[in-house]
Amino acid sequence: MTGVGDFAGAVSPLLSELLAALREGRDAAAALTGVCRSVVKLLPVDGAAVSLMAAGGNRTLVLASDPVVEHLDAVQFSLGEGPSFEAFETGRPVLVPDLSQRLPSSWPVFATEAGMAGIGGIFAFPLRRGAATLGSVDTYRRAAGWLSDEELATILRGTDFVTSALLAVVTAGLAGEAGNGAAGGPARDSAVVHQATGIVIAEFAVSAEQALVRLRAYAYSRGRLLDEVARDLVARRLHPREIEA
Repeated sequence: MTGVGDFAGAVSPLLSELLAALREGRDAAAALTGVCRSVVKLLPVDGAAVSLMAAGGNRTLVLASDPVVEHLDAVQFSLGEGPSFEAFETGRPVLVPDLSQRLPSSWPVFATEAGMAGIGGIFAFPLRRGAATLGSVDTYRRAAGWLSDEELATILRGTDFVTSALLAVVTAGLAGEAGNGAAGGPARDSAVVHQATGIVIAEFAVSAEQALVRLRAYAYSRGRLLDEVARDLVARRLHPREIEA
């Protein structure tokens, strides 16, 4: 079982490097990725994703441990529902040990998608420090079953390190820059979604939240991911008026 000393030994040097990079004005993306990846490797789960979040449903994927959780994160972002959103909005862990036995009423579509992807249980944790919630860590297991008390404690210790890293980045005002560099492709997709949201705002004179809802509704009705629709809008392969059709 992973202990406090395991996290301290593996993660503390990377966290120190992140803080040094921020103080010196260097690119902090690699150090942020290193902290998150190091923590995820020590978690007693089969996969995990770290997301930086903000009010209104905006999310940046900082790290996905594997293609399965990366795809599920894209689905979650497209739908605007899922354990990551619930953990962020409530500030409490979301523990669903067996998706075959319980489809959460707040995110049934995502739960169905996760079950089809071979996920047995999902456990999401808010990244909080005081009154501030910065994002979430989603973890999954292929086999259904509850986390033991020791496993839950291990994940909570790990999320505390991730929270410290994200708080340092947000405090330095580099959240977007660090997120883009750290996440690679997924972060670029989030940036495209922001651009597409701006296009919809300009076309319909609606709020950012309403624009994102329209984009998600269109993507869902067409059976597509949100970032795919966003790329078409930005590339002008799709006219904003078409999402109202």
